[in-house]
Amino acid sequence: MKNLLIITFTIFLFSCNGTAQKNDENKTKNIPFAITKTDAEWKAQLTDLQYHVLREAGTERPFSSPLNDNHEEGVYVCAACDTPLFKSEHKFNSGTGWPSFDRPIGDNVAFGSDTKLGYTRDEEHCATCGGHLGHVFNDGPRATTGKRHCINGAALKFIPTED
Repeated sequence: MKNLLIITFTIFLFSCNGTAQKNDENKTKNIPFAITKTDAEWKAQLTDLQYHVLREAGTERPFSSPLNDNHEEGVYVCAACDTPLFKSEHKFNSGTGWPSFDRPIGDNVAFGSDTKLGYTRDEEHCATCGGHLGHVFNDGPRATTGKRHCINGAALKFIPTED
């Protein structure tokens, strides 16, 4: 009986990573973005962490980005292509350890699916270069959009407002 439970659990565990999910993860890779570069070109342009986050859909450690605690006025742009993504006025402290916003700027953010954790999450990409930004959740401020765009600081550059 014990062996049967172990086998059943193992089958269940591996079934969460089926081919349908792999197809979802690659959904945005087939989109033609305005800016495309080879891996070598991205590696030459980005830091190791930026490359890991933006091009490999990695995640930085929580509370590791100085942008998480940035309270200046300005615009957050894509670290790979400088596309304006989020305004500082839409940033809020979610307590998660990553910069969080209640809305993006226009259509500058594209959305896809991510099933790497065994369940579907709404993944966010720069609509210009396809760089992975983070994920969007429905637990943001109810007084505004109700969305929490949880973004890796390594995927962003901050441009302060000029006085």
